Amino acid sequence: MLVMKIQDSIEIRRIELHEVSVAKGLIYRVAHRVFHDTRLLEESMAFFESKGTLHDMDTIQETYFENGGTFLVMTDQDQIIGTGGIRKLDDTTCELKRVWLLFEYHGKGLGYCLIQELLAFARGKGYQRIRLETDRNDQSRAYELYKRLGFYEIPRYSDNEDDVAMEMIL
Repeated sequence: MLVMKIQDSIEIRRIELHEVSVAKGLIYRVAHRVFHDTRLLEESMAFFESKGTLHDMDTIQETYFENGGTFLVMTDQDQIIGTGGIRKLDDTTCELKRVWLLFEYHGKGLGYCLIQELLAFARGKGYQRIRLETDRNDQSRAYELYKRLGFYEIPRYSDNEDDVAMEMIL
């Protein structure tokens, strides 16, 4: 397993299948705060689980690993602090998915490092462009980071009406 050491105790590596539920919990926890969800975290998680919001992670092997993609975690002393994935849309285009980082790690360049690893993976697989969807308002810090990295807005490519679609040429 390839491990990229970022700082003394912080690493980026491929997720292990037994860690998927922990990674999903992190995503729900961060999203709960980002989107100012007024429900209790447990209620919010149960609601979104019932809707299949993170179904791609429930089928992580098929959705990512067996389909021209990857799913990485960032850890601090073996505790998952961030997530991110690449999944294939077509032979030339992939999608950046599930990039989340615990709030206490924001502002340290760690999200940038994680995204750079994912972009390197996408380039290595021969993808020519990468797309993503994000909420311009509630995820404004992520949106601004994506713009600085070279992503630009494009017409929506999914039925997710709440998010803006972005793309970057690799």
